[in-house]
Amino acid sequence: MKLLDQLVEERAEISEAQEGIVVRAADEARDLSESEDTNLKDLATRATALDERITELRAVQVANLEAAKLRAEVANTDDTQERATGRVTVTSEPATYSERSDHSFFGDMYKAQVLSDPAAQQRMARHQNEMAIENRDVGTANFAGLVVPQYLTDMAADLARAGRPTANICTQLPLPADGLTINVSRVTTGTSAAAQATENSAVSETDIDDTLLSVSVRSYSGQSDLSRQAIERGSGVEQLVMSDLALAYSTSLNSDIINGAGTSGTHLGILNTTGIGDVDQDDATPTGAETFVQIVKAIGQVNANRYLAPDIVVMHPRRWAYLAGALDGNSRPLVNPMGNNPTDPAAVGSAAGYGAVVGNIAGVNVITDAGIPTNLGTGTNEDRVVVARRSDLLLWEQGSGSPAVARFDSVGSASLTVKIVAFGYSAFTAGRYPTGVSVIQGTLLAATL
Repeated sequence: MKLLDQLVEERAEISEAQEGIVVRAADEARDLSESEDTNLKDLATRATALDERITELRAVQVANLEAAKLRAEVANTDDTQERATGRVTVTSEPATYSERSDHSFFGDMYKAQVLSDPAAQQRMARHQNEMAIENRDVGTANFAGLVVPQYLTDMAADLARAGRPTANICTQLPLPADGLTINVSRVTTGTSAAAQATENSAVSETDIDDTLLSVSVRSYSGQSDLSRQAIERGSGVEQLVMSDLALAYSTSLNSDIINGAGTSGTHLGILNTTGIGDVDQDDATPTGAETFVQIVKAIGQVNANRYLAPDIVVMHPRRWAYLAGALDGNSRPLVNPMGNNPTDPAAVGSAAGYGAVVGNIAGVNVITDAGIPTNLGTGTNEDRVVVARRSDLLLWEQGSGSPAVARFDSVGSASLTVKIVAFGYSAFTAGRYPTGVSVIQGTLLAATL
């Protein structure tokens, strides 16, 4: 539309004028003059009117394209005709923001919100639509809730933080769209069945009863201040900042899933959940073989109380290294390399590895997680080993699990500082079936290589 193009061009000129006023005052280290302030307000009023009109015309344009696409589908035209009528094949459309895109995600955030750049606003809106289609999870539509492009968080796993191994093995559930509490029903009194004493005599009857388990939705977040120069002129800045924020977010969330107190905005973690199984073993001179026995005891405890088998063992990397270096009474390793096809191992796996399955003990997979504390116990030198059923660890998260949204706050006029905030909402509980978890503790777990 020619009219739409003209309005967009006029809107861009207003943005440049607004930027010139603000930058000039910032360069001179002063506040806006009265005339500048009045001019800025007049420009903002005109910009608002233009934004509304551009949005209306853009909606008409999009509707026309959708109508053309529908006509093409109904007519079953060939590829040439489909292109002529404007049909779009989404699967081959490049993402608005990627490693090779011409526009910066952070840069467009700045231009869209602070400078009201219509082209940047359109790119951000298109990106939000792409994320909604890709994730099937519609995020907030305004600039306080922008979905972070995946390429900005992909490299986070390589950074030197503990990450979220335990969070990743939980049962992943979608977080409800609103509300600060998730209510889960726990059956505390079950029905009954028994032999009928005689014909026509009363049969066993017990009414089922449940207790409501309320799980609080928590928010985890981090922020970083960037200069406007870094955003507009820097190279690779957004990858470094966003990936580190993403991993800081994941590490904090993961740590509280393990050991959160459930207070001051934290999750109630596995180690602090009432009713979980406990295998407590104190020994001033522990051995790897003894640790293996206690892990098997915890496996049996879950079997006996949950009536279902555990399927994961979570331990600190130092505990797995301790077991991998342990020998039996005949100086044979307790943990044998998987590739060696051992015939009678207590466990198999590799001492090297982190965050994923590194081996198994008594047939149950083991993952390592540095989020497990190593300062527990009276000597503040113990860690813990968690044996659990993954299906009993419930984690509700918004989006894909990385900080799903980022917020861009306005620039500091005197210092050209931009604040980037990454945050996400989640809820966690191990309390629906606490008997599905057993934790090994005691001075046994103070020993290291």
